[in-house]
Amino acid sequence: MIRTDCPFQTFMFEPKQGWSCPFPALDSPQTLVVAFGASSLIDDPAPMTELRRAFPSSHLIGCSTSGQFVGDRLFDGGIAVSLFRFRRTRLATAYAPIRSAEDSFRAGDTLARQLAGPDLRAVFVLSDGLNINGSELIRGLSASLPQSVVITGGLAGDGDRFKRTWVLRNGCPESGFVTAVGFHGRHIRIGHGSQGGWDVFGPERIVTRAKGNVLYELDNEPALPLYKRYLGELASGLPSTALLFPLAVRPARQSDHPIVRTVLGVNEQDGSMTFAGDITEGHLAQLMRANFDRLISASAESAKTASEASPCLAIAVSCVGRRLILGERTEEELNAVLESLPAGSQVAGYYSYGEISPSGIGDCGLHNQTMTLTTFSET
Repeated sequence: MIRTDCPFQTFMFEPKQGWSCPFPALDSPQTLVVAFGASSLIDDPAPMTELRRAFPSSHLIGCSTSGQFVGDRLFDGGIAVSLFRFRRTRLATAYAPIRSAEDSFRAGDTLARQLAGPDLRAVFVLSDGLNINGSELIRGLSASLPQSVVITGGLAGDGDRFKRTWVLRNGCPESGFVTAVGFHGRHIRIGHGSQGGWDVFGPERIVTRAKGNVLYELDNEPALPLYKRYLGELASGLPSTALLFPLAVRPARQSDHPIVRTVLGVNEQDGSMTFAGDITEGHLAQLMRANFDRLISASAESAKTASEASPCLAIAVSCVGRRLILGERTEEELNAVLESLPAGSQVAGYYSYGEISPSGIGDCGLHNQTMTLTTFSET
């Protein structure tokens, strides 16, 4: 139900049912509209065109997904929409092309320069999910922005197919782009949280050969054959089955905060594996597997970290690997988020190929296999 007294709303489009409610009368130059939808919308963008026409003055961003949700309602083949009409916050939207992973740093730098300003407080970024090195994208953004600017967002998805993804550019779905919105002014309040909940297993191995986001060798053995030995019969389903067994990577044995990396592609010829973010030579890598209860409780913890006492709009980005693992229990993850937000809050989001968020109070990073939340409110 649309509340006329609330500056933020969520609603959805489903192919058979249409829009879940009339479009709220919240269009303005200070309105942010975020739309997450099926990858097939690039072939039939009619619903997205309707949305763009309904909010001609607003800042419309979005991307393709591996499933999207409004509240605890998870669905495929439609669009999840969240919007916020700000009163005292200025918005700016930027775009940058990205044709290969080598363009990632430059794309981030381009976005940052378009959005920069003395009162910039936060950036929410959505990227093509395939031709990308998420770590380099974030480095490009961070290099040209003050450390005080909060960066969050995610990579687009395409189910478990890894064939094509899109972001919205001028309201239209297009592959090969990164888009971002900047929030300017002292009245915007941005919260963030990111939690995993996976368990490690098997021996730690040394990354003995890697370049950027491509892993070639672990313990001087080709990475892909070694990885296949762990997957057994699941290896025939690569790269999608790799979502069930991500890598935990950390710089030293004394480090308590590994990053998680998900496979985007494999190369049978040279035995390499391409990940969503950097894999660094000399770091330690260890396989991970799901702990169902910890996955769900981690989502609740992420929501608690991101939120404050007052009602807010929350945009959630969770990894497609979590959805594949949780299966019928996926909605428990979404319920855990809802129940951990302040009363009156609303949440919408999607399942992704990578999540972008600071780690606690640390620098922004690319995460995989996490539930990441960004909350928006205004003073």
